[in-house]
Amino acid sequence: MPREKFITLESSCYPLPGENIDTDQIIPARFMKVTTKEGFGKYLFHDWRFDREGNPVKGFVLNDPRYSGSILVAGKNFGSGSSREHAAWAIYDFGIRVVVSSFFADIFKNNALNNGILPVVVTEAFLKKIFQQVEKEPRSLLRIDLPRQEITIVATGEKEQFEINAYKKTCLLNGYDDIDYLLQKKDKIAAYRNPFLVE
Repeated sequence: MPREKFITLESSCYPLPGENIDTDQIIPARFMKVTTKEGFGKYLFHDWRFDREGNPVKGFVLNDPRYSGSILVAGKNFGSGSSREHAAWAIYDFGIRVVVSSFFADIFKNNALNNGILPVVVTEAFLKKIFQQVEKEPRSLLRIDLPRQEITIVATGEKEQFEINAYKKTCLLNGYDDIDYLLQKKDKIAAYRNPFLVE
C-alpha cells in the first residue's frame, strides 16, 4: 500500500540538541523482537522517556507538554551506531515525518528515506538558529517544502536549501516505496524486455 505523499509540512518540533545520538538510544535492542513496523513509536527513546519503573521522565523533550509536532530537530551525527531499521520505524510510528540535523549517519539516512521520513541536512549555523528560536518560543513552526527543497523558520522567515537524492524525492512526493515505484514503470519495463508486448 502506498504511504502518504510528502509535499510540504508546517509544524512545531521537538528539540533534541544532543550530538551523536545513536540507534540504540533511538530504539533499544530489547524491543526489536518483531519484524512488523507497527507499534514501535511507544519505544522511541524509551530509556530516556521512562525510568526503571516505567514512569515518564520529567523534562525529557517527548514528555514535555511545551513541545509537539511532526518534526524532530537533533544535534550533529544523528542515527550513528548500528544499522537497525527499527529506529526509522519507531520515529515514523511516533508520528515524526521530518528529522533535521547538521549531519546524519549514512545508513540511518537511507533507512529514514526508505520508510517515509525526510532527513533534512542544514548547516550548523542554521541548526543553531532553529534551537534558539524554539528555546525562545517552544511552539515555533518550521516549514518544509520538498519540491523546492527548502526549510524555513516561520517566525523569522529565515530559510535554507537542503539536498536530497532525486529518486528518493520522487518516492516521497508520490508516496512510493521501491516496489510502488517499480510498479509505476511496469509497462516501460515490459517494453524494454520485449518491444512487442506493448505499442
